Amino acid sequence: MDAYAHINNVQFLRLLEDARVIAFRDWFDGGGAGDKSLLDEGVLVSRHEIEYRRPLGFRHAPVEIQMWVSRVGGAGFDVAYIVTDPDGVGDDLAGADRPVYAVAETELALYDFASASPRRMRPEERASLRAHVGEPAPFRRRRR
Repeated sequence: MDAYAHINNVQFLRLLEDARVIAFRDWFDGGGAGDKSLLDEGVLVSRHEIEYRRPLGFRHAPVEIQMWVSRVGGAGFDVAYIVTDPDGVGDDLAGADRPVYAVAETELALYDFASASPRRMRPEERASLRAHVGEPAPFRRRRR
């Protein structure tokens, strides 16, 4: 929380990172194709874009982070997010009526930590990611 009594931008990035760690565990190690190579070899954040929609005040209740793959490339991929309230929190609104605190997208690059160099995506990794592909992040405005 910052001086304005809301969750600040750094904490939003931490929320997104926590969501990625949980999702990647599920997507690539058991819940997904059972392929941990992407996680074992390495993936690095190369870009973040966040559009803040409304302040998220300090609270003990959790937030819900909807997350999906928005782009699959030759040596990386993008992950999109919507930060909102889960069922039973806030005004208890459903679906599109829930407040959206932020929309975000993270660009990730595949990296081989052993050789300290970028690497190309393998077919099995591409298949694991494609199982989670959706639309681009629904930003209101994009940089030009």
